[in-house]
Amino acid sequence: MSDSVLAHVLGHPPAPGHRLRFIGPGDSRSLGLTELYEQSGRLAVALARLGVRAGDRIGILSANCPEWVLLDLAALRLKAVTAGLEPGKFDPGPALLARYGLKLLFTDRDGHGDGVLPVDEVSKLVASTEPDAAPDPVEYASDEPTTIKFTSGSTGEPKGLAATAGSIDSSLRAAHSMFAHGPGDDVFVFLPLSLLQQRYWIYSALRHGHDVTLSAYETAFSALRQARPTVVMGVPAFYKIAQQRIESRARRAADGPPTTAGLRAAADRLLGDRIRYLWTGSAPAAETVLRFFTDIGVPIFEGYGLNETCIVSKNHPGAHRLGSVGQVVPGKEVLFDENGVISVRSVHPVADRYLYAPEGTSERVFSEPGIVRTGDIGHLDEDGFLYIQGRADDVIVLEDARKIMVRPLEDYMKQSPAIEECVVLCPSRTQLIAVVSPAGDPADEAAIADQLARSNAAFGKDEKIRRVVVAKERFSIENGLLTSQFKPQRKKIQEAVRAQIDDSQGGIHAR
Repeated sequence: MSDSVLAHVLGHPPAPGHRLRFIGPGDSRSLGLTELYEQSGRLAVALARLGVRAGDRIGILSANCPEWVLLDLAALRLKAVTAGLEPGKFDPGPALLARYGLKLLFTDRDGHGDGVLPVDEVSKLVASTEPDAAPDPVEYASDEPTTIKFTSGSTGEPKGLAATAGSIDSSLRAAHSMFAHGPGDDVFVFLPLSLLQQRYWIYSALRHGHDVTLSAYETAFSALRQARPTVVMGVPAFYKIAQQRIESRARRAADGPPTTAGLRAAADRLLGDRIRYLWTGSAPAAETVLRFFTDIGVPIFEGYGLNETCIVSKNHPGAHRLGSVGQVVPGKEVLFDENGVISVRSVHPVADRYLYAPEGTSERVFSEPGIVRTGDIGHLDEDGFLYIQGRADDVIVLEDARKIMVRPLEDYMKQSPAIEECVVLCPSRTQLIAVVSPAGDPADEAAIADQLARSNAAFGKDEKIRRVVVAKERFSIENGLLTSQFKPQRKKIQEAVRAQIDDSQGGIHAR
């Protein structure tokens, strides 16, 4: 892999003139990429002195920060394997090190025990190492793991995947071929760095010479105003909130219905006035959200991928079809079974099995070498654009054997500004019940009732929603009802509102 993107990142100092900027809660720092590279080498030497060797695992349990980036790069330069641990899902301590075979664990949480170090220790380790210190150059084979990434499964312990260097390189090449990030760009990253794909944009900056701004979800909008990025890496839930804020500000400025120009001006104030495009994926995006940004002149491109496959398809300039998740990227092939369930074949697979998963789990997903069964239902159109219709597991089979695809219903319900998130369930196998997370507190039940009526008018009698349950607690990552990528945890939501579902007289009933 000597000609790979990853090999270039590790083996060559980046071009001068570009920076990593961090804007977080009560903390703002900036570091030149050349300085970042130099410090990662010094940190690698310091870690080696602590006994870290090629193949050892370094855990990082911390919110986004520059130290996270330095640890990841230092581990790569030692051929150590990072384990990105999502805050809130893991507790620092000896049990965590033992479970995942960690040599060291760096954390910003209260932790104790041999091998557990505060993430603040990173700056001390760098400062204690000679200015010109650097590890010997390393080179990865395409099938060698660089990181353990964890799935955001809805039950039990998170499953792990030992992501290969080849899969990372393949995704970086695909992204660059579509979007050509380079000088003049500033890529904005606010999702957790424990999600491997968020680290791709750090690697891209080091390889292709552009800025990158790192933040956190809770400070994203204030950081955007300061950073004025050209690219935002987000998820659909974030863009729905952004749309609502833009519309609200534009209405106030116009003292009435806003014009397209007024909406664009409000978008520039919220997101910065240098946006080249918005990236979205990880969960289905509502067509109304995609069309909103497109109509005001802020391009937004939806894609598709899983932890197990990484990027599979992506809309991009010159190949964009609203409603699709784009054309399949090089190195990937999409296959369909007789029910339309998608499998993905990769030239460079992410992994060939799960780590830390119950027996039989890997076999259900990694069906053949290089092939992942996604569980999603979809199709390709005549021009090769991929459309995702929903999850095979989310097809509701009624007691009379009729099958209902719930995603179109959920997407339609979420078009209402009063509804932040929606899942459609059928506990009795006879009647559909929608559980909604309201956009406001208190919930606007009149608006939700109106949207229920519109949905039932737009769909056939088989898709009629009989009742809406308004969740008492809005879905969030903190209460476990959303994954770290803001996907609803369907089973957990059903359990959380079981009493409301069982109360047949409660909720909002169809008219």
